[in-house]
Amino acid sequence: QGILREGLEDVKQFFKANGSCRLPLSPSLLVKGIVPRDCSYFNSNAVPLKLSFQNVDPLGENIRVIFKCGDDLRQDMLTLQMIRIMNKIWVQEGLDMRMVIFRCFSTGRGRGMVEMIPNAETLRKIQVEHGVTGSFKDRPLADWLQKHNPEEDEYEKAVENFIYSCAGCCVATYVLGICDRHNDNIMLKTTGHMFHIDFGRFLGHAQMFGNIKRDRAPFVFTSDMAYVINGGDKPSSRFHDFVDLCCQAYNLIRKHTHLFLNLLGLMLSCGIPELSDLEDLKYVYDALRPQDSDADATTYFTRLIESSLGSVATKLNFFIHNLAQMKFTGSDARPTLSFAPRTHTIKTCGRIRDVFLCRHERVFNPSKGYTYVVKVQRESPGEVVFVQRTFEEFQELHNKLRLLFPSSLLPSFPSRFIIGRSRGEAVAERRKEELNGYIWHLIHATPEVAECDLIYTFFHPLPRDEKAAGTNPTPKPADATWARPLGKVGGEVKLSISYKNNKLFIMVMHIRGLPPLQDGNDPDPYVKTYLLPDPQKTTKRKTKVARKTCNPTYNEMLVYDGIPRGDLQQRELRLSVLSEEGFWENILLGEVGIRLRDLDLAQEKMGWFALGSRGHGTL
Repeated sequence: QGILREGLEDVKQFFKANGSCRLPLSPSLLVKGIVPRDCSYFNSNAVPLKLSFQNVDPLGENIRVIFKCGDDLRQDMLTLQMIRIMNKIWVQEGLDMRMVIFRCFSTGRGRGMVEMIPNAETLRKIQVEHGVTGSFKDRPLADWLQKHNPEEDEYEKAVENFIYSCAGCCVATYVLGICDRHNDNIMLKTTGHMFHIDFGRFLGHAQMFGNIKRDRAPFVFTSDMAYVINGGDKPSSRFHDFVDLCCQAYNLIRKHTHLFLNLLGLMLSCGIPELSDLEDLKYVYDALRPQDSDADATTYFTRLIESSLGSVATKLNFFIHNLAQMKFTGSDARPTLSFAPRTHTIKTCGRIRDVFLCRHERVFNPSKGYTYVVKVQRESPGEVVFVQRTFEEFQELHNKLRLLFPSSLLPSFPSRFIIGRSRGEAVAERRKEELNGYIWHLIHATPEVAECDLIYTFFHPLPRDEKAAGTNPTPKPADATWARPLGKVGGEVKLSISYKNNKLFIMVMHIRGLPPLQDGNDPDPYVKTYLLPDPQKTTKRKTKVARKTCNPTYNEMLVYDGIPRGDLQQRELRLSVLSEEGFWENILLGEVGIRLRDLDLAQEKMGWFALGSRGHGTL
């Protein structure tokens, strides 16, 4: 930081001599000075500088940019230009993927400027709020978005932005073969928009550990991203929307394969090392698969999503990066609580006189469990507030306090593990007593502990506490969430049905709203079809089995060959959804009969079909 300050003196002298200048990043950006106190640097290999310039416009904010030296920013410029063209194609087709595309400009050999996006944080910083192993946890991204969007409608909007932008990033990074993806070059805005930065590796030129590629998954799509999309750890119908968006965006780009190949081909002679011969162009050609039909490409990209989501290598890569960055973390970095949007102190809140854990309550959102209601009394007359915290949040407070103080100054924390199979209610009651003792000892500890910012932040009301203050504490019955109308089998299946060249194509896309099994567990559903009448059972077709979900995604094509158009009028498609039960008989979850004569198969028919029980007949 000291060396940076010295270097910035030369920049200050430049402005004294010249008055003002236009930034190369954009001719419209006119600046008149540098703000040294707002300048710093990143800890990556090239040590890029974070610079803050004074705006000539007195009403304008300071202009913040990144200056990089040591990287060929022409490659970043080219990558961003390709993503910008993809975004234009999507928008022209009526598909706004909510992409964040920033400015980047190469100002010389191995140097240049990059626009800084405000109100954004790297995935690494978000994940390490939950500890160094935060990259293995599912909740960090959802909790961070919830923290910055406390109102329900704000959070829903942020999730919608996340679904669209995440889908766009998955398609763009796959098609362009963008590598060296770790959690320090993927960023998230408080509004939910996700975007990638630092395109030093592309067209499949991955970094290697010996003979092993560092980027093992087709693209970065991890379980914490799926958690935001699903609204929990189980697949929901919103995941169907995400898969459909990815496949639609991918197919739209595939229609313009020659455009991308021509544009990249023009750059073969410009001296970018990773774009130098026809093999580099072949990478894009292979990624876009122009020989495939849209249906085949949809199936292919769905498998890529499943492969990326199931990749442990990506999370391991993130974790190793967390460890590597720990040595760069400054000693002045103070730990903060992942669920609190800002820090509070004894000066801003007033001294806490007493705390008492009143009761525990059953909660169902965002996941089932128990929350503990704490009464907080301050020295100000009559100031009493109630806050709700989970056991995991108490545990995070204790872990962060241990980073600041020796264990001898802190009370012992209740064990997370309960021996024996106790009922949830009994465990919550026992923990209530233990946590009550823990927080009493915290407030009555030495002043350096009892008055620290972490404790005052923990006991400061969050928006969710204020929202819950007026609600009835009576818990909801355990089965209310799962109650279903009797006499009807639930669920719908999304199909795309088309007929061409004596072939009937049935794309099984998604199923939503399947009922749980009788034991309360989620089924292992698969789809089976017959083309009736079929006395010999020769028309049976099956999809793969999805595991433990009521909202599976398949995007699998089932094909019936050699069927004359006249025969279709006499046929009925019988589709059944079953749960695979291993050695036992598979369980029928629902079925639907579709009379093909009712469909106009001159064009593709796509829609949701309700699943009924066997006694319901054709639906």
